[in-house]
Amino acid sequence: MRLTSISDETARKALLDSRGFVRWIYIARLSLAVALLVAALLAGGRPDPTATIVASLTFAAAVAFTAGSAWTSLVQRRPLGATFFYLQSLFDLGLVTAVVHVTGRSASPFVALYILVIAAGSLLLPPGGGLLIAALGNVVFFTDVILSRESAIDVALWLQLGIFAIVALGSGFIAGRLRQGAVGREQLAAELVQARLEAADILHNIRSGIVTVDVEGRLLYANPAASSLLGADLEARISQPFLDWLEPIAPILAGALRQSVTTRERIVRAEGEVTRDGTTMTIGVTTTAPEAPAEEGHGLATSTAIFQDISNNKRLESLRVRAERLEAVAEVSASLAHEIRNPLASIRSAVEQLAQARHATEHDRVLGALVMRESDRLSRLLGEFLDFARTRATVIEPVDLNDVVRGATNLAAAHPSRADDVVVSCSTPEAPIVIEADEDLLHRAVFNLALNAVQAVPRGGRVDVDVLPLPPDEVPAGAGFGGGAVALRVTDDGPGIPLDLRERMFDPFFTTKEGGTGLGLPVVHRAVEAHRGLVLVDTGTHGTRFTVLLPLAQSGSNEES
Repeated sequence: MRLTSISDETARKALLDSRGFVRWIYIARLSLAVALLVAALLAGGRPDPTATIVASLTFAAAVAFTAGSAWTSLVQRRPLGATFFYLQSLFDLGLVTAVVHVTGRSASPFVALYILVIAAGSLLLPPGGGLLIAALGNVVFFTDVILSRESAIDVALWLQLGIFAIVALGSGFIAGRLRQGAVGREQLAAELVQARLEAADILHNIRSGIVTVDVEGRLLYANPAASSLLGADLEARISQPFLDWLEPIAPILAGALRQSVTTRERIVRAEGEVTRDGTTMTIGVTTTAPEAPAEEGHGLATSTAIFQDISNNKRLESLRVRAERLEAVAEVSASLAHEIRNPLASIRSAVEQLAQARHATEHDRVLGALVMRESDRLSRLLGEFLDFARTRATVIEPVDLNDVVRGATNLAAAHPSRADDVVVSCSTPEAPIVIEADEDLLHRAVFNLALNAVQAVPRGGRVDVDVLPLPPDEVPAGAGFGGGAVALRVTDDGPGIPLDLRERMFDPFFTTKEGGTGLGLPVVHRAVEAHRGLVLVDTGTHGTRFTVLLPLAQSGSNEES
């Protein structure tokens, strides 16, 4: 936090309202000038011409000077600096001297007005200014008394001069202490303003949503991230009932805030869903407990919730669990395939010999052919099991992803299972996108995804295969794509994947296709994982999108290629 020094001008502003103070000085000055003029004109007996002239000139000067000062300070509202206050104090010294001169000099009852001028100067002027005005006042008063020669320099005169000095010292000391306290308050206020600005800047730019509500459920604060996550302009809902509006959108967030503000319990890492614009995302919520309930008189009870989109985190966790499950299934599949394949080959050979024996009947030959056909089918299935278990990236080299995607898409578009009038579109950037990959394995994964999409859409449907660089802000947190990533998106406008099948679509041997093995998507997942990538699925009641995220090759690899 940056601290700023406090100037004398700032200290004066903190000590008192300078403009309000000089306004009272203007009133007192004009009142004194008017009183002096009236006293000179209406004095009993014959008026003293000299006193009348002095009073008239003093009145005219006071009106002119005060009008100019008021125009500067109150109308134009220019900054009031030390020069302005010195001029005011000097003029007031002259005005008081004129009053004292006309009303009896050292015997004048208005000598005490010097004290007011000195005290005002101590408050308005920088440190030491009050002493300077007091010294100048002593000189002017002493000179006026000496030049008049009407009064001897006695103890009373010296006492008056001493009082002026004491008033200047006392006023200066008090003003200094007040100014020091005001500077401390002003500095503290500056620090608080700076801290508030820094906190506001942090809250404005943080990616987590932050909302604060009171005990009645009214919204007190919401940062921009909260509006973005909830899909609404929360700024417009400040001071309005919030929890009832929030309930259908984010039940977990509304419930956490309500529980926290009423029971003073802190909610930590609650998870729930937010539904907005027909889409659903998972959020994590943490709340703060209010300091004190309103009924105890310690302040209004509030609760603040911090929440963020953890959909990507949940996806990554799901991918990790899926990868572990597929790895375990692959090991079991490989072991069982090896254990079954050899006995199956022996059984097929024995049945073939029995079916071809001389004494075999026609019925025996039909049964033998059936057994051999099913044995061949099981052998092919075991081969697929082994292929699934052996899904590894064996030859890693720089590969242009665009070429792989175009080749696999064209092959899927030419597949016999493609329905009539199905449009298959492939869009790739003009510049090569180089990744480090096993080209054969990657081709197999892309072909499986494209073929699944082609087979999922009915007649007249559409399949789009797109390759595009992934912006850094769209890379899932924790994905580990430090050198950048590329996205392969396979989108179809088919019927979508039913809700009860979404959790099982990557399970080995699970299929809804007649004659399918249920190994297509598991192979895709293992192939992408072998390239340190991710497979994400977005589906609903209409259409499905598979997104494959792959890390880009490092610059060294690009140069070698």
